[in-house]
Amino acid sequence: MGSGQGAGRRELWLWLALTAAGCLLVLLAAGRPWVEGSGESAVPTGGDLSPVLTPLALAGLAGAVAVLATRGAGRRVVGVLLALCGAGAAAAVWGAAGESGIETWLREHNVLAAAGPPEWDLVLAWPLAAGLGALLMLAGGVLAVARGGRWAGMSDRYERAADRPRAQPDGDRALWDALDRGDDPTDSR
Repeated sequence: MGSGQGAGRRELWLWLALTAAGCLLVLLAAGRPWVEGSGESAVPTGGDLSPVLTPLALAGLAGAVAVLATRGAGRRVVGVLLALCGAGAAAAVWGAAGESGIETWLREHNVLAAAGPPEWDLVLAWPLAAGLGALLMLAGGVLAVARGGRWAGMSDRYERAADRPRAQPDGDRALWDALDRGDDPTDSR
């Protein structure tokens, strides 16, 4: 394996690790409570506040695997879809962490039925984790579009030798190769 090919594989695996980590961060944060209040029994998770977080994270994981399985234009299309999943997750985090969205959820679930102003605090760690994960998904999609053409595909290892480009031998080696093939190297046709 040449140094260029080795660098491409390392870049691919680093990309995969960061993109998958982003998807898993969104998935993890979507299942955690984003609000803590004074005495309320029901607290919303990120997935309660924005139901699209979990599906977008799962679609992002599927996209990361699809990038490994595709090449060329297909890889770029999957990269665009992965970037859109990341942008959608970022928008969903932004909307879910907003005060109006949280208060609406608390009212709908009868948590704020008691008289008085709502008292709750945002658990900042989980929206931040989800936001970071969404940004990693977005960056992963953009990188797959921009640099994915340089990465090896899953089938590269199994391509037939005849399908791969060969280095052209020089001088005496070319003459001996022509003889091995049964060609006459002195024939000037």
